[in-house]
Amino acid sequence: MITLYGYPRTRSLRVSWLLEELGVDWQYHLVDFNKSEHRSSQFLALNPQGKVPCLIDGDTVVTESAAICFYLAERYGHHWLPEPGTAESATHHEWTSFIITELEQPLWSMGKHRFALPESIRLPEMLPVASWEFKKALQTAEARIPEQGYLFGHFPTVADILLAHTLNWAVKFDQKLPLKLEKYRQYVSRRPALSRALERETRALGNT
Repeated sequence: MITLYGYPRTRSLRVSWLLEELGVDWQYHLVDFNKSEHRSSQFLALNPQGKVPCLIDGDTVVTESAAICFYLAERYGHHWLPEPGTAESATHHEWTSFIITELEQPLWSMGKHRFALPESIRLPEMLPVASWEFKKALQTAEARIPEQGYLFGHFPTVADILLAHTLNWAVKFDQKLPLKLEKYRQYVSRRPALSRALERETRALGNT
Protein backbone atom coordinates (compact mmCIF):
# COMPACT_ATOMS: atom_id res chain seq x y z
CA MET A 1 0.00 0.00 0.00
CA ILE A 2 1.30 3.43 -0.95
CA THR A 3 1.03 6.05 1.79
CA LEU A 4 1.25 9.76 1.07
CA TYR A 5 1.97 12.08 3.99
CA GLY A 6 0.62 15.51 3.18
CA TYR A 7 -1.49 18.52 4.02
CA PRO A 8 -4.29 19.95 1.83
CA ARG A 9 -3.37 22.38 -0.96
CA THR A 10 0.36 22.15 -0.37
CA ARG A 11 2.82 20.53 -2.76
CA SER A 12 1.41 17.18 -1.65
CA LEU A 13 -1.58 17.89 -3.91
CA ARG A 14 0.68 17.31 -6.92
CA VAL A 15 1.29 13.79 -5.71
CA SER A 16 -2.34 13.16 -4.73
CA TRP A 17 -3.35 14.27 -8.22
CA LEU A 18 -0.91 11.93 -9.95
CA LEU A 19 -1.86 9.02 -7.70
CA GLU A 20 -5.49 9.51 -8.69
CA GLU A 21 -4.50 9.68 -12.35
CA LEU A 22 -2.56 6.43 -12.05
CA GLY A 23 -5.44 4.61 -10.36
CA VAL A 24 -3.17 2.84 -7.86
CA ASP A 25 -4.19 1.79 -4.37
CA TRP A 26 -3.04 4.46 -1.93
CA GLN A 27 -3.89 6.11 1.34
CA TYR A 28 -3.55 9.68 2.57
CA HIS A 29 -1.94 10.35 5.92
CA LEU A 30 -2.65 13.89 7.11
CA VAL A 31 0.29 15.68 8.73
CA ASP A 32 -1.51 18.34 10.75
CA PHE A 33 0.68 21.42 10.88
CA ASN A 34 -1.75 23.06 13.32
CA LYS A 35 -0.86 20.30 15.79
CA SER A 36 2.87 20.44 14.93
CA GLU A 37 2.77 16.86 13.67
CA HIS A 38 5.45 17.76 11.13
CA ARG A 39 7.85 18.18 14.05
CA SER A 40 7.03 14.85 15.67
CA SER A 41 9.83 12.32 16.04
CA GLN A 42 7.81 9.82 13.97
CA PHE A 43 7.52 12.14 10.98
CA LEU A 44 11.06 13.51 11.26
CA ALA A 45 12.30 9.94 11.02
CA LEU A 46 10.71 9.84 7.55
CA ASN A 47 11.66 13.35 6.45
CA PRO A 48 14.19 15.17 8.64
CA GLN A 49 13.16 18.47 7.00
CA GLY A 50 9.71 18.12 8.54
CA LYS A 51 8.05 18.96 5.23
CA VAL A 52 5.35 17.40 3.07
CA PRO A 53 4.92 15.55 0.82
CA CYS A 54 6.57 12.33 1.83
CA LEU A 55 5.68 9.04 0.17
CA ILE A 56 6.17 5.50 1.40
CA ASP A 57 5.91 2.62 -1.06
CA GLY A 58 6.99 -0.61 0.60
CA ASP A 59 10.55 -0.03 1.77
CA THR A 60 10.97 3.06 -0.42
CA VAL A 61 10.67 6.51 1.13
CA VAL A 62 10.70 9.51 -1.21
CA THR A 63 10.49 13.23 -0.42
CA GLU A 64 10.29 16.30 -2.69
CA SER A 65 7.14 16.53 -4.79
CA ALA A 66 8.77 16.43 -8.23
CA ALA A 67 10.97 13.48 -7.26
CA ILE A 68 7.93 11.61 -5.94
CA CYS A 69 6.00 12.26 -9.16
CA PHE A 70 8.89 11.00 -11.27
CA TYR A 71 9.20 7.88 -9.12
CA LEU A 72 5.49 7.11 -9.38
CA ALA A 73 5.38 7.67 -13.13
CA GLU A 74 8.45 5.53 -13.72
CA ARG A 75 7.07 2.71 -11.61
CA TYR A 76 3.33 2.80 -12.29
CA GLY A 77 2.67 4.89 -15.39
CA HIS A 78 5.41 5.23 -17.98
CA HIS A 79 2.96 6.98 -20.29
CA TRP A 80 3.16 10.00 -17.96
CA LEU A 81 6.76 10.56 -19.08
CA PRO A 82 8.30 10.85 -22.54
CA GLU A 83 10.52 8.00 -23.72
CA PRO A 84 13.89 8.26 -21.93
CA GLY A 85 16.76 9.48 -24.04
CA THR A 86 14.56 11.27 -26.58
CA ALA A 87 14.38 14.95 -27.45
CA GLU A 88 10.93 15.04 -25.84
CA SER A 89 12.40 13.67 -22.62
CA ALA A 90 15.09 16.37 -22.64
CA THR A 91 12.40 19.03 -23.12
CA HIS A 92 10.37 17.49 -20.31
CA HIS A 93 13.43 17.75 -18.02
CA GLU A 94 13.76 21.40 -19.06
CA TRP A 95 10.14 22.09 -18.21
CA THR A 96 10.25 20.43 -14.80
CA SER A 97 13.49 22.19 -13.87
CA PHE A 98 12.10 25.53 -15.01
CA ILE A 99 8.84 25.06 -13.11
CA ILE A 100 10.58 24.16 -9.85
CA THR A 101 13.48 26.62 -9.96
CA GLU A 102 12.16 29.64 -11.88
CA LEU A 103 8.36 29.68 -11.80
CA GLU A 104 7.59 28.27 -8.37
CA GLN A 105 10.35 29.89 -6.36
CA PRO A 106 9.09 33.50 -6.57
CA LEU A 107 5.69 32.27 -5.41
CA TRP A 108 7.28 30.48 -2.48
CA SER A 109 9.21 33.67 -1.66
CA MET A 110 5.85 35.44 -1.46
CA GLY A 111 4.50 32.69 0.78
CA LYS A 112 7.52 32.73 3.07
CA HIS A 113 7.40 36.48 3.56
CA ARG A 114 3.62 36.53 3.99
CA PHE A 115 3.08 33.66 6.42
CA ALA A 116 5.63 30.83 6.42
CA LEU A 117 8.68 32.45 7.99
CA PRO A 118 8.75 33.64 11.60
CA GLU A 119 7.18 37.08 11.65
CA SER A 120 10.34 38.70 12.97
CA ILE A 121 12.31 37.91 9.82
CA ARG A 122 9.65 38.47 7.15
CA LEU A 123 10.55 41.24 4.71
CA PRO A 124 7.64 43.06 3.07
CA GLU A 125 10.15 44.44 0.55
CA MET A 126 10.53 40.92 -0.85
CA LEU A 127 6.96 40.83 -2.16
CA PRO A 128 7.38 43.22 -5.13
CA VAL A 129 10.74 41.61 -5.96
CA ALA A 130 9.16 38.15 -6.03
CA SER A 131 6.24 39.42 -8.09
CA TRP A 132 8.66 40.87 -10.66
CA GLU A 133 10.57 37.58 -10.84
CA PHE A 134 7.36 35.63 -11.27
CA LYS A 135 6.12 37.84 -14.10
CA LYS A 136 9.43 37.39 -15.89
CA ALA A 137 9.17 33.60 -15.57
CA LEU A 138 5.56 33.77 -16.80
CA GLN A 139 6.74 35.41 -20.02
CA THR A 140 9.05 32.48 -20.67
CA ALA A 141 6.31 29.93 -19.96
CA GLU A 142 3.77 31.79 -22.10
CA ALA A 143 6.14 31.77 -25.06
CA ARG A 144 6.79 28.03 -24.78
CA ILE A 145 3.42 26.42 -24.13
CA PRO A 146 1.40 25.19 -27.12
CA GLU A 147 -1.68 27.04 -28.31
CA GLN A 148 -3.91 24.24 -27.03
CA GLY A 149 -3.80 20.89 -25.29
CA TYR A 150 -1.06 19.67 -22.99
CA LEU A 151 2.64 20.45 -23.12
CA PHE A 152 3.42 17.35 -25.19
CA GLY A 153 0.24 16.76 -27.14
CA HIS A 154 -3.05 15.06 -26.33
CA PHE A 155 -2.03 13.35 -23.08
CA PRO A 156 -0.65 15.03 -19.94
CA THR A 157 2.75 14.39 -18.40
CA VAL A 158 4.25 14.96 -14.97
CA ALA A 159 5.29 18.41 -16.17
CA ASP A 160 1.63 19.31 -16.80
CA ILE A 161 0.72 18.47 -13.22
CA LEU A 162 3.63 20.51 -11.87
CA LEU A 163 2.86 23.47 -14.12
CA ALA A 164 -0.91 23.51 -13.58
CA HIS A 165 -0.48 23.17 -9.81
CA THR A 166 1.99 26.05 -9.76
CA LEU A 167 -0.31 28.24 -11.84
CA ASN A 168 -3.22 27.43 -9.52
CA TRP A 169 -1.03 28.45 -6.62
CA ALA A 170 -0.28 31.73 -8.43
CA VAL A 171 -3.99 32.48 -8.80
CA LYS A 172 -4.44 31.89 -5.06
CA PHE A 173 -1.69 34.48 -4.56
CA ASP A 174 -3.60 37.01 -6.70
CA GLN A 175 -1.12 36.85 -9.58
CA LYS A 176 -2.63 37.64 -12.98
CA LEU A 177 -1.76 35.12 -15.67
CA PRO A 178 -1.35 35.84 -19.40
CA LEU A 179 -4.32 34.65 -21.45
CA LYS A 180 -2.68 31.57 -22.97
CA LEU A 181 -1.42 30.35 -19.60
CA GLU A 182 -4.79 31.02 -17.98
CA LYS A 183 -6.53 28.95 -20.67
CA TYR A 184 -3.97 26.18 -20.17
CA ARG A 185 -4.41 26.29 -16.37
CA GLN A 186 -8.17 25.94 -16.64
CA TYR A 187 -7.92 23.19 -19.25
CA VAL A 188 -5.57 20.97 -17.23
CA SER A 189 -7.33 21.68 -13.93
CA ARG A 190 -10.59 20.29 -15.29
CA ARG A 191 -9.19 16.75 -15.09
CA PRO A 192 -11.42 14.65 -12.76
CA ALA A 193 -8.39 13.23 -10.95
CA LEU A 194 -7.60 16.66 -9.54
CA SER A 195 -11.11 16.96 -8.11
CA ARG A 196 -10.79 13.50 -6.54
CA ALA A 197 -7.43 14.40 -5.04
CA LEU A 198 -8.78 17.63 -3.57
CA GLU A 199 -11.75 15.77 -2.15
CA ARG A 200 -9.56 13.14 -0.51
CA GLU A 201 -7.28 15.76 1.06
CA THR A 202 -10.22 17.83 2.30
CA ARG A 203 -11.91 14.76 3.74
CA ALA A 204 -8.74 13.85 5.63
CA LEU A 205 -8.59 17.31 7.18
CA GLY A 206 -12.26 17.17 8.12
CA ASN A 207 -11.74 13.90 9.98
CA THR A 208 -9.29 15.44 12.43
